[in-house]
Amino acid sequence: MEIPASWGALSQLTITISQLLVVAVTAVLLIIMRHIVMKTKMGMAMRALSFNPVAAQLMGINVDVVISFTFGLGSALAGAAGILTSIQQPSIDPLMGVNAGLKAFVAAVLGGIGNLQGAALGGLLIGLLEALIVGYGAENGLSTYRDAIVFGVLILILIFKPTGLLGASEREKV
Repeated sequence: MEIPASWGALSQLTITISQLLVVAVTAVLLIIMRHIVMKTKMGMAMRALSFNPVAAQLMGINVDVVISFTFGLGSALAGAAGILTSIQQPSIDPLMGVNAGLKAFVAAVLGGIGNLQGAALGGLLIGLLEALIVGYGAENGLSTYRDAIVFGVLILILIFKPTGLLGASEREKV
C-alpha cells in the first residue's frame, strides 16, 4: 500500500513490531488496571481508603491489606514498565528510570492526579509533544530542550489548571 505524497512527514513514519507490542501491552494493562480499580471489591476499598481512611477502616476495610495490595499492584506495573522499556532500550543504566519517572509524574499532573484516564491522556500528550519537538525542532536546535519544554508544560499546568486536564476541582473547606 502506498501512502499519498500529500501526507508529507507521515510517509516517512516507521513503526516497528516492538513499538506495536509496547502500545498493545500498555493498552491491555490500562484496561486491566481500570477494571481492578473500578469493578472489584479491592478497587472499591482502594478508592474508599484514598478518599477517607478513617471512615474506610470504620466500615470494616482492612487498611493494611489494601495498602499491601496497592503496593503490590504498583510494583507489578513498574516491573511490566521495566520489561517494556527494555524492549525499546536494550541497555542498562543505573539511572535509566529517573527521567521516565519524572515524565510519568508530569503526565499524571497533566491528566489529573488520581484519574487513570487522565494519566493515560497526559502520557500520550507528553509523548506526542516530545515527538513533535524532536521532529520539527531538529533544524533549529529546539530538540535539545525537549525535557525542559516538558517540564515547562508542568509549570504551566500547575499555574493555570492545577487539577489537570481531566481532574475535578474541589472546594477547599476552611
